Amino acid sequence: MEKRAIYAWVCFVFFITVVIGLAGSMRAQEIQEYHRAALSYYGSSGQEVIQIQRKLKNWGYYNGPIDGKYGYQTYRAVRWFQAKNGLKVDGIAGKQTLAAMGIFPTSSTPSDKNLDLLAHLIHGEARGEPYEGMVAVGAVVLNRVKDSRFPNSIAGVIYQPGAFDAVADGQINLEPSATAIKAARDALNGWDPTYGCIYYYNPATATSKWIWSRPIVVKIGNHNFAK
Repeated sequence: MEKRAIYAWVCFVFFITVVIGLAGSMRAQEIQEYHRAALSYYGSSGQEVIQIQRKLKNWGYYNGPIDGKYGYQTYRAVRWFQAKNGLKVDGIAGKQTLAAMGIFPTSSTPSDKNLDLLAHLIHGEARGEPYEGMVAVGAVVLNRVKDSRFPNSIAGVIYQPGAFDAVADGQINLEPSATAIKAARDALNGWDPTYGCIYYYNPATATSKWIWSRPIVVKIGNHNFAK
């Protein structure tokens, strides 16, 4: 009788283990499906989010800033748009929702998106600077990604509040030149004319007293690059 009880207990434990394992596997599949369907969603950032915000603002669904950050206001606006257009109301900008907005994303890889975003920033911040200075701006972004004091992604660094004037004044939305794209690619490939700098500023226009306290490593064009 005791052996039967032990056997039954072992079978019960095995059954529970299998059920938990299957549940975990199904949950993992659900998460994968979510990310396949959700091209932009709460917490996303970048150019696609800017397109979403701009479209929704033009149509009266969104009243927030065009900042490329998929926060609560963007989420609510997407849900409103979905409800008005007979779409699944989940606040996720998946393929159907984007198509209804007239946004058709390409099958670009994360590296393509990083190149594009970095090129937009370089063009907005440093067009008119020497080529080396354009690469240097891209290098500062990448140096910040590696620094624990800053966000650990290119999008996170670029869209960090107050970090770059081109984001604040909307110049990041300008179409980057071929030169800016080339400069972004050179920075991503490892060229760092700043020797590890994480700040830069134009001494002719800088108003922050704090930035002047940073040790200057190199001057390129109109910018001082500092650590």
